[in-house]
Amino acid sequence: MATQVADKSATTAVSVDVLIVGAGISGIGMAVHLRDKCPGKSFAVVERRDDIGGTWNLFQYPGIRSDSDMHTLGFKFEPWTEQKAIADGPSIMNYLHRIKTKHDLEKHMHFGHKVLTASWSSEDARWAVTAEKSDGSQVTMYANFLYMGSGYYDYDNPYDAQIEGLQDFKGEVVHPQFWPQDLDYSGKKVVIIGSGATAVTIVPVMAEKASHVTMLQRTPTWYFARPAKDWLANMLRKIMPEMWAYKIIRFKNVKLQDIGFKMARDNPQKVIDKLEKPLKKELGDKYVKEDYTPPYGPWEQRLCLVPDSDMFKAIAAGKADLKTGHIDTVTESGIKLKSGETLDADIIVTATGLKLAVAGKVAFSVDGKPVHWPDHYYYKGCMFSDIPNLAVVFGYLNASWTLKSDIVSEFTCRLLNHMDATSTRIANPVLTSEPEQQELFDFSSGYITRSLSELPRNSKAMPWKLNQDYLFEKKVLLNDSVDDGVLRFYGPNSERPADASESTLEAAE
Repeated sequence: MATQVADKSATTAVSVDVLIVGAGISGIGMAVHLRDKCPGKSFAVVERRDDIGGTWNLFQYPGIRSDSDMHTLGFKFEPWTEQKAIADGPSIMNYLHRIKTKHDLEKHMHFGHKVLTASWSSEDARWAVTAEKSDGSQVTMYANFLYMGSGYYDYDNPYDAQIEGLQDFKGEVVHPQFWPQDLDYSGKKVVIIGSGATAVTIVPVMAEKASHVTMLQRTPTWYFARPAKDWLANMLRKIMPEMWAYKIIRFKNVKLQDIGFKMARDNPQKVIDKLEKPLKKELGDKYVKEDYTPPYGPWEQRLCLVPDSDMFKAIAAGKADLKTGHIDTVTESGIKLKSGETLDADIIVTATGLKLAVAGKVAFSVDGKPVHWPDHYYYKGCMFSDIPNLAVVFGYLNASWTLKSDIVSEFTCRLLNHMDATSTRIANPVLTSEPEQQELFDFSSGYITRSLSELPRNSKAMPWKLNQDYLFEKKVLLNDSVDDGVLRFYGPNSERPADASESTLEAAE
């Protein structure tokens, strides 16, 4: 077993069985599962910021909240016990800190460590990971297995929508990813560019203090209005143990999400009717069908959650409004649309989307050869072809992130225990022939389509596939045999399996 080094200020190398990159939902979940299912394994968690939380630590814009219910965004091992199922950022941070303390994770965490490179050596059967510390120095960390819980988007650079004339605006321009905590928008005219989850969250909160808020959208979005509180969950917790109630509501919500997603694909009009009903009720004569009817079906992009219909209530009250149009240019005092209409503004919020990043933008190499992600296939949605001892979390687009995080963590623990049982140190998803390819995502969201050329490949069938079906993947990752004939197990000094070509994809191309 590798040695656990607890001194976080040390510049000497840390050597562990498992290195977890990221102390957000994915990383914390993996740490807890490791302690539970692989108690003999040493591990460390590296985090570039100075606190846990990942996304929930980074984003500080007004009203930040979950866009999934906390009975599925919460972990399977830790019940969500607050009244609101749609929770704000501080409540989620409190939940994560509670887990960190309960499971004594602090001593395993190395904050202020930004991972730069990860190099795999088959000869040594381990990863060498270089991280830059907050003081600018670098440290090398060694791990037999690497677990990437670094999220799926670029933490340094949001998507730049290249808005014409934005540099000429005399007011304040704010991107939600880097929200200034001292921003005073009281009595100000605010235009929020965008119609995704971030914009929908910000509108009703800013409308409470601003003189007026306008959400400017190029394309409408499908909205899903639901109560922030789950009355059934709150009732069950009064009559049974919290974990029992949590499991029941989690199961219920998973099933309803699955049914809703499949219904949207099979009978979209039925779903549209359900989605439109609360909008029409709250907006009344301010409901304009064209502004709330996207040119795509429900769940062809992720639905935007509107808890307690708060955005619609702000619009109905005249505190906010929604405009559909294309920007001609930004002027000194606002935005001119191509229709000729002008929107005056003191503050412009560019909620124009995120930029995807594979595996935290870390420079990977395998036996000295740089990893080019489009040359590799997803393996069971959590590993990659011909990259040994590496697991990664890429959450669902049609359900909560944590559902995927939980089962990937459990699968990885199964894998580690199988390696121990068979006295092998290398687990490699070996690609022996080129599978039939398929689009990675059946979603048309801009942040996805912009990044497809940089992402790993996807096939039509398991195991070389990234799925969007939690119930199916749960069976595969938690019940199917780890030793499936594709995932090859061997030792550090043994030859690679004879049928595993050194570069199958290169030969195919």
